[in-house]
Amino acid sequence: MDSHLEKLKQALESAVEGMSSEQLSWHPAGKWCAAEVLEHLYLTYTGTIKGFEKVMTSGKPLATRASMKNRVQTFVVVGFGYLPEGRKAPSNTQPRGLAAEKVRSEIAEKLVAMDAIIAECETRFGRSVRLLDHPILGPLTATQWRKFHLVHGMHHQKQLLRLREGKTG
Repeated sequence: MDSHLEKLKQALESAVEGMSSEQLSWHPAGKWCAAEVLEHLYLTYTGTIKGFEKVMTSGKPLATRASMKNRVQTFVVVGFGYLPEGRKAPSNTQPRGLAAEKVRSEIAEKLVAMDAIIAECETRFGRSVRLLDHPILGPLTATQWRKFHLVHGMHHQKQLLRLREGKTG
């Protein structure tokens, strides 16, 4: 498994290890609970898997041309490892009530599957080729996709740790 995604997998597992059902479902007013944060991450992984499966099926990269805005956003998130706070998640990645235990038990499996399909596309089309568009950042290479998921996941790992402690901030 890619080192970025392995680090992410371990961080997420550690963040929710030993959390009770009550802890998974507790949340401050207007915020997601830990189960919803995990579901959001799970949905980003399944969405990425589906996108890369389309790349493989089509036999070519599906990335569009990067705009200047895309390049700047990618540089900030992937280059600096900074994910700005307060951005609303795309609708297809917003929690919809999947069973918390299902998400908790399958999230590592989805990370492994995502790593495998990204690696397959990278091998087929090349390391420096932009393969697929991210809904906000635009076209990314395989390496950029992995780094995005690490940065995004670590952003949410901090939320999980705060929720684990019952903190609102």
